[in-house]
Amino acid sequence: MQRLTRAGFVSPSRVARGGFAAKKIIMKADKKDLEELYRKYNRPEFIHPDPLEFIYRYKTAGDRETAGFIAAALAYGNVNQILKTVEKVLKPMGASPRNWLLKSGGKDIAGTFFSFRHRFTAGAELSLFLINIKAALKKHDSLENCFLKHYRPADDTLAEAVYSFVNDFNAEACAPTLTPCPEKRSSFKRLNLFLRWMVRRDAVDPGVWKGIPPSKLIVPLDTHMFRVAKDLGLTARNGASMRTALEITAAFRRVNPADPVRYDFALTRAGIRKNNI
Repeated sequence: MQRLTRAGFVSPSRVARGGFAAKKIIMKADKKDLEELYRKYNRPEFIHPDPLEFIYRYKTAGDRETAGFIAAALAYGNVNQILKTVEKVLKPMGASPRNWLLKSGGKDIAGTFFSFRHRFTAGAELSLFLINIKAALKKHDSLENCFLKHYRPADDTLAEAVYSFVNDFNAEACAPTLTPCPEKRSSFKRLNLFLRWMVRRDAVDPGVWKGIPPSKLIVPLDTHMFRVAKDLGLTARNGASMRTALEITAAFRRVNPADPVRYDFALTRAGIRKNNI
């Protein structure tokens, strides 16, 4: 993949490092270049700092999906603060976040996180979110089973499943800064990030879930991926909506139909390691 500017061709690695902008971009999707980036950056030693690292503390699928959902939902703002915040949430849960939630009553959960604060998310809202996780686990035994209830194999992507899952998850109470209202048609960056962690399996993504193929995933559209996609000419849209995320995903699907989100971690790694997410 190269982009043509007045200065000549620029590789994706230059773009990933925060290369220069150009008004006119001609982009040729080159799987070889993207694979080179993947081999260079998609490695365990580059995970930190990233909320993904919390998943690897746990061994069971139930704990990994529970911790992962909490970490992904809180993944907004400065990455160093995100790591501190997720640590504060998971620490009281001990060795098994899943079991802690299932054994704790609503008042106990609310009391534990009464003074919690992360940017726009206060303790009361976090408690609602955690109680919603507990309800989903009690009803479906796992978050994967809850999501699979809304998954349709015939769909090209998980977009509709994401909307339906969030509506179901928020049925009793909504935590808008953690699981936004689907009617706003946001890109659901944090939920798509969680799904990447759960569905893909490689040196970085743990691949906890088994029922969904990576071909259905949607690019988690954070600020870094949005900037890279704009620089590479993958989208001309100005808003980070679900439509934008799907457009960028479609571009990557033309390169790798079976795994369009394969290059997400590598392309955004440089920016994330500068403490922004």
